[in-house]
Amino acid sequence: MLKVLGRVTSINVRKVLWALDELGLAYVREDWGMPLRDPKVPEFLALNPNGQVPVLVEKEFVLWESNAILIYLALREGVLLPDQLEQRALALQWLGWQASELNPPWGYALNALIRKTPGYDDPARVAESMARWTAKMEILEAALAGGSVGNGFTVADIALGLSVHRWMSMPVEKKDLPAVADYYERLMSREAGARWMGPETP
Repeated sequence: MLKVLGRVTSINVRKVLWALDELGLAYVREDWGMPLRDPKVPEFLALNPNGQVPVLVEKEFVLWESNAILIYLALREGVLLPDQLEQRALALQWLGWQASELNPPWGYALNALIRKTPGYDDPARVAESMARWTAKMEILEAALAGGSVGNGFTVADIALGLSVHRWMSMPVEKKDLPAVADYYERLMSREAGARWMGPETP
């Protein structure tokens, strides 16, 4: 039985849970991550010295980093990654881009507008965060409109879909991105997509 350590409010944990549901794999999940359970304790650090979620445990095998877990599960089951080399490389390109380029700009705006984190109350910094995030979303819009992403469901769509869900959930005026909106609807039509992009988990 696969075990996932992590809280469902983490976007990176939801990547893994969505993939497991798409694959029809049985698993159990344990709550880890603040404020539910401190991952900086020796028990958890023995599994992931970074003290971050998610962690996948399968018997004696332990794996951390959400994208590594997605790739492992896809290769393990032989689905969610294209067989053709170039198409597989493109899926992995977008998977990496989601973590390294798309996610970082939203940090301040997310903490200010969704999480209501104390200290994140500077309107200028919220606007700057949203502007940088919008620029990255425009890259995704162009890629979707041009057909270079979103053709055939892969692990990249799981990661991108959760980021798009976060964009759609922001309670602020945003640029109209029709290809992104259409992509979001397609992903929400998937049973697992609707489950892990629910309104309670922006």
